[in-house]
Formats: sequence, C-alpha cells, structure tokens
Amino acid sequence: MVRRIEPGPGQESVWDYPRPPALVPSDRHVVVRRGETLVAETRAAYRVLETSHPPTWYLPPDSVVADVLRPASGSSVCEWKGVARYADVLDVPRAAWAYDDPTPGFVPIAGYYAFHPAQVACFVDGERVRPQEGGFYAGWITDDVVGPFKGAPGTLGW
Repeated sequence: MVRRIEPGPGQESVWDYPRPPALVPSDRHVVVRRGETLVAETRAAYRVLETSHPPTWYLPPDSVVADVLRPASGSSVCEWKGVARYADVLDVPRAAWAYDDPTPGFVPIAGYYAFHPAQVACFVDGERVRPQEGGFYAGWITDDVVGPFKGAPGTLGW
C-alpha cells in the first residue's frame, strides 16, 4: 500500500494528479542549463501531470537556444502522448525529446521539448530540480510537489 504524503501549504501531491495525465500551462520561470551554457528559458511551459509522477515540463521550441540541440537516433512511444523523437543537448546524448505529432489531448505541446533533469540542470523559479529516481522517467521534483514518486526500486507495480 502506497502512503500518500499530505501536501503542506503551497504544495501539491502527485497522488492528486489524474490518469490519464493532464496537460497544464505554466507561466513559472523555467531554465535549462548544461554547465554554464543556457539551453532554454521560458515562462510559457506546459506541465504533464500524471498520478504518482512528478511533473514533466515541456518548453516551446522558440525558448531553446540555437545550435544546442542535435537530432539523436531512436524514438519511443508513450501510451498517452504518442511517438517521441530525441535530441542530444550539446555533449549529452538523448537528454531532450519532443512529440511532433502527439495524440489529440497533447497537441498543444507539438514540437515542445522536455529535458531530463538527471542529464542537464533544470530550474523552476530559481529552484534546482531534482530528478525522479530510477532513470526511466524524467519527472521534475521541486519543493512544491510531494510523493511518494514512482520510479524508485519497488514502485514498478504502482
């Protein structure tokens, strides 16, 4: 049995997120860096909110600095969003991905980029994002989101 952490003031619980996931616009200040190099910056991101997962943030293509992304090999399929293509972020392989032709519920993020916070530095309103455990998922953990979160050992069946 999963024990939900009760959110405090200004927090939200991933156990209140829906399944299938919701797509929610955000005007929070989102920054992605590789070392000292700015990769992307926006106040026009989207969050994908899914039960038991910290949010995955998607940034508009025009927020990404020119020449920091390079097409990478391979693709993957999300049961909710469709087929993703990958991009290398400077010297980091497959640290970003996008859905060029997402399913109907996710059309607003067509061409938007998500970044894996275990591979590049991601910030929301100046707070450094902590990556979701396990390496497979790429949720962004900030102080205003509480779990427990899927991805750690023993959470596969959640």
